Amino acid sequence: MALVLAAPLAAPAVAQDQVEPQAPAAPQVQQQVPVRQILVEGNQRVEADTVISYLLIQPGQVADARSVNLSIQTLFATGLFSDVRIEDRGGIVVVYVAENPIINRVILEGNSTLDDERIGEEIQAQPRAIFTRARVQADVQRIIEVYRRSGRFAAQVTPRIAELPQNRVDLIFEISEGPVTGIRRINFIGNQRYPDRRLRGELVTEESRWWRFFSSNDNYDPDRLEYDRELLRQFYQNEGYADFRVVSAVAELTPDQEDFYVTFTVDEGDVYTFGDITVNSQLPDISEEFLQGVLPLQSGELYRADAIEEAVDALTFATGSSGYAFVTIRPRLDRDRDSRTVNVEFVIDEGPRVYIDRIDVVGNTRTLDYVIRREMELVEGDAFNRVLIDRSRARIRRLGFFEEVEIVEAQGNSPDRANLSVQVTEQPTGELAFGAGFSSTDSFLIDLSISERNLRGRGQFLRLRISASSRRQQVDIRFTEPRFLGRNMAAGFDLFQVRSDFAREANFQTESTGFSLRAGFPVTRSSELGLTYTLRNDDVQVFAGANTALRSQAGERITSVAGYTLRWDRTNDPIEPTRGFRAEFTQSFAGFGGDVRYVRTEAVGSVYRGIWEDVVASFTFSSGFVLGWGGDDVRINDRFFKGGNSFRGFETAGVGPRVVVRDATTGALRAGDALGGRLYAIGTLEVTFPLGLPEEYGVSASAFTDFGTVGLLDEESSIDEVTGAAFTVDELAPRVSAGVSVFWDSPFGPIRFDIAEALVNEDYDRTEFFRFSTRTGF
Repeated sequence: MALVLAAPLAAPAVAQDQVEPQAPAAPQVQQQVPVRQILVEGNQRVEADTVISYLLIQPGQVADARSVNLSIQTLFATGLFSDVRIEDRGGIVVVYVAENPIINRVILEGNSTLDDERIGEEIQAQPRAIFTRARVQADVQRIIEVYRRSGRFAAQVTPRIAELPQNRVDLIFEISEGPVTGIRRINFIGNQRYPDRRLRGELVTEESRWWRFFSSNDNYDPDRLEYDRELLRQFYQNEGYADFRVVSAVAELTPDQEDFYVTFTVDEGDVYTFGDITVNSQLPDISEEFLQGVLPLQSGELYRADAIEEAVDALTFATGSSGYAFVTIRPRLDRDRDSRTVNVEFVIDEGPRVYIDRIDVVGNTRTLDYVIRREMELVEGDAFNRVLIDRSRARIRRLGFFEEVEIVEAQGNSPDRANLSVQVTEQPTGELAFGAGFSSTDSFLIDLSISERNLRGRGQFLRLRISASSRRQQVDIRFTEPRFLGRNMAAGFDLFQVRSDFAREANFQTESTGFSLRAGFPVTRSSELGLTYTLRNDDVQVFAGANTALRSQAGERITSVAGYTLRWDRTNDPIEPTRGFRAEFTQSFAGFGGDVRYVRTEAVGSVYRGIWEDVVASFTFSSGFVLGWGGDDVRINDRFFKGGNSFRGFETAGVGPRVVVRDATTGALRAGDALGGRLYAIGTLEVTFPLGLPEEYGVSASAFTDFGTVGLLDEESSIDEVTGAAFTVDELAPRVSAGVSVFWDSPFGPIRFDIAEALVNEDYDRTEFFRFSTRTGF
């Protein structure tokens, strides 16, 4: 670049003896010649008037050195020019410019692990943009940074240009990606309480191993390293180490420049417990003793930083439920290093009152507004309440109509007014579900259902299901109106016909045809009650060769059943819970009309607990008991048959009371007809975890164990067979299975694979090793 100041700005040299006393004023007069005209030369695309508009020199003004320099700097700052010169020819200022070329194309060469789109999102160079060397160098650094974040610290980028006519260029980035820079070893210095292996488990960064070919966490990433520092701090502070700090986190390149050694230097400090825990409240209507009672921490407990946050949430909920929606809760911590305790004071002040001015619903292209609004626990004019907003979001998510639900607050028309924007992202609510299962002894099961959970955008549910296998054919139609007659009550009906062929398992088949009426309504914020009535015709057909226990079951009977279900849900998330529990209790009473009399009771409960990030443990226990009354025994089609999805590792109806045949020669038992049981109790321990694959693959897994028993026949049903070697077994023996499940959100719908092994079973049980199911939405 050439920066030239015109000669008239510097006076010509003159001999000293030729100058008279007042002569020095003459050059000064020449420098102050006003600009008469400004000419622009060298411009091609940029108009001359545009160039002149950036100058600090205008006709009639004096072109001094300062204004010329500032004008040159201003023209360069536009990014339009690669060279600028300004000359003053005695009142005529000539501006010479060389324009920067225009980028015709941006070409990436040598990139294989990162595609053009991924790199293009990071760089500023684009076709038809102005080319500048400064921007290109900045883009080079951005590309290198992208590769470093993907674990390639040896990546090199060389820019070059190919000149084209009309002052255009092709910008080419030649990329040498280099090898992936992994983590050879993660070391810790200063840890006394926990070994290195335990601390490595708390980090996101992992040591490089050959089996982690799907994971990118074993690549060095400085941003991830900073996140790991925070994870270590959270871990130690939740174990009582209030003074813990990470002194340094250093990454050193190995001599072969292929991997890094990562070293964390930590200062654990001492273990603290909670000392005095007090509440200082300025709210007049709530006593400090009441607020003290809702705190989930107590003096003497091990100090945990998470417990402080849980206490703030509990106080926020308690004050919000008491009508104080605008409170500020500030925990003050006072560490006593002598006694190794942390005293906590929660200071509660009432904030300014804010009211809801307007509630907008955004993003619902199909669901009608009122379906969303009726789930809100706030309306326009109500006081702003964070607790009710969170509840409203959970209620909308529980509908299952939306992929994402966010409620965003914004300033209203005045400082005491707020607007709420309910932002939703629709997801398919129609579902075409296909299920299949098989084992070494069973044929395929095909289950096809078409359902719509948001019929006409009104939140109504409609399903048509057809299920067929070698043993079962079912057709049913279900409809539910979630707000019957405009009230907070769901109502619906079912029409069904089910034919079950247990020729191989129990030497009989049943056919049931009927209908059900349903109603349900909330009892409390976390519980609801459902009422049902079912009327059906049951036809049991027993095949030739059936045992005595089954032959008495043959015939056609009318069953009239009324029942109720009480559900209780205290999970933190209705769809993917990581904390809390669910419980369900059901009772059915048959005999008020019809030919069958029994009382059926079932209960199921689940507890969820997050262990680490994305790792959730759960325990589920279910139990049921059916008892005949009025002299009736429980018919076989009203008993419990467990296995398949309800007890993994066993076939459908593969566990429980059964007719068995003893081989006369070997004495071995051969499984015969399944009889079902009047009692079952099944528990499941399961840990769900990610597989380390990229999130977009949608793959996760779980390890589980199922354990329980099925049995307790009526006396008439459990008599021994008198014709040969066949007899009935009903031992209520424990069964245990274990295995893994793999969940995959495939492009055509979620798929689940179950692999299970029966660890404890009876010789006459029927087991299976593999089962899968899938469904897709529309």
